Amino acid sequence: MIGDTRPSWHLHRYLQGSANLFEENRLLKVCVLGLFGITSVLGGVIYTTSQNQRTVVVPFGAGGDLFVTGNRPSAAYLKTMTFNIVALAGTYSAYSADRQFQELLSLVHPSTYNAVRDSLSKLLGELSTNPTLSIATYIRSDQPVSWSASEIVVPVEKVRVIGGVIRKFRGNLRIRYAIENGRFWLVALQEENFDADVR
Repeated sequence: MIGDTRPSWHLHRYLQGSANLFEENRLLKVCVLGLFGITSVLGGVIYTTSQNQRTVVVPFGAGGDLFVTGNRPSAAYLKTMTFNIVALAGTYSAYSADRQFQELLSLVHPSTYNAVRDSLSKLLGELSTNPTLSIATYIRSDQPVSWSASEIVVPVEKVRVIGGVIRKFRGNLRIRYAIENGRFWLVALQEENFDADVR
C-alpha cells in the first residue's frame, strides 16, 4: 500500500460496517412495527369476537329468543326478566315474601346488595306487624314498557289488601340493571309516580 491508500481503505471499511449496522437497525424497527401492527389487529379481532359472542339462555318451559350478545340482551330476554322481577318484588304476602325476596336477592349486583337487602328487610318488618297485608302488582297492558342499556321502566298497577280493605295504585317501577359477562344483574328497584286510588 502506498501513501494514503491504507487510511482510505480503513475509512471505507468503517463506513461500510456502519451502513450495514444502520440497515440492520432499520430492519429491526420494521420487524418491531410489523409485530405491533399484527398484535393490534389480533387484539381488535379478539375484542370484536368477544363482544359478538352470544350466550343463549333458555330456562325450562320458556320460548323465544332469550340471548345475550356481548353485553346486549335481546328484547325477549329483557321482557322475561322484567316479568320475573315484577312477580318477585311486586306480588307477595306475609307467608311468601321471605322466600321471594331471597330469590330476588340472588339477582342483585354485589355493589348494591346491602342497600336492596335493607329495603326488602323493611318490607318484611312491615309484613310482620300486618300479617293480613298482601300486595299484588300487575304490568299494565295499556302502557308500553320502555328500556335502555341500563334501565327498564314498567307501568304497573298495584293492589294492596289489608284486612279485606282493597286499595289500588298506578305508577311506574324503574328497574336498573347491568349485564356483565352475559349475566343479568339487578342494580336497583324504584317506585315512581304512584297516584291515589284507581277505580
